[in-house]
Amino acid sequence: MTTCTEEEQAALFIFGDSLFDNGNNNYINTTTSYQANYPPYGETFFKYPSGRFSDGRMIPDCVAELAKLPILPPYLHPGHVEYIYGVNFASGGAGALRETAQGMVTDLKTQLSYYKNIKKLFTQRLGQAKAEKILSKSVHLFSVGANDYGALIDPNSSSLLLPVNHQAFVDSVIGNISDVIKVSTNFEFIFGPCFEELSAIARLHNTALSKLLLELEKQLQGFKYSVTDFYSALSQVLTNPTIFGLKEASVGCCGGGPYRGDDSCGGNKGIKEYELCENPNEYLFFDSLHPTDRASQHFAELIWNGNLTVTSPYNLKQLFEI
Repeated sequence: MTTCTEEEQAALFIFGDSLFDNGNNNYINTTTSYQANYPPYGETFFKYPSGRFSDGRMIPDCVAELAKLPILPPYLHPGHVEYIYGVNFASGGAGALRETAQGMVTDLKTQLSYYKNIKKLFTQRLGQAKAEKILSKSVHLFSVGANDYGALIDPNSSSLLLPVNHQAFVDSVIGNISDVIKVSTNFEFIFGPCFEELSAIARLHNTALSKLLLELEKQLQGFKYSVTDFYSALSQVLTNPTIFGLKEASVGCCGGGPYRGDDSCGGNKGIKEYELCENPNEYLFFDSLHPTDRASQHFAELIWNGNLTVTSPYNLKQLFEI
């Protein structure tokens, strides 16, 4: 690890789920349902399956590029890793709740424990003053919560397994997110789209999140945050894909069944046969849930310099400049 000659450069720390996982699930004891380390994943940009649920880069990779940072390594990579620019803790399938895909993924609280390890390492190597200076400038990018609510749908019947008390369930998710926020000061949140049946709970979540962030802004000195309305951003592409340089937004590039939406991409999740499009750059989705490299670039640009209609009260570029 270096002694941080780049201390003026804000580091980027990534938390979350499969929208952000850049290979951490390659190194945990899980099933292929929570991994993307086999073809055709990674076929375009990296030319090999890196563990990203995409044909190429994910949104955090593109954000790092916009911030003039190198592509960040997965925290669980066993090799020697430089953390001075940040690191990625995300785990495909993870939620804010420990119970979400428990035992198969790295939940948010465990990701937080990894971040604490980085803080300790920085302090040991650089001294407390310099470590605190670096971390105070750092930006933290989240995609979390969708899997907690998605777990309320029985995958075998598509029926809802809704909790008796909707607000109590939302409070549990928000509470876990709040605990992680209090470890640092700068955050950008992204939350995935929800099934229509869960819209009532999603509204409760959004209301509770907005209230939480406003409260933390008052409580935590120097706390600055940004929330990206990913649902609206995604809806715009679904409605008018050609405006954003895409030809197909309703059908996945890789998969089978209606709209190639049966999660068979790669043939390692219980269904061996699947279809693969010729040009992923023309598609919004690579598999049934995750954006292509091209779509990730678009969403990263919105997160980076989007206006208040999609990213507020700051965009990520502004957070890096603070």
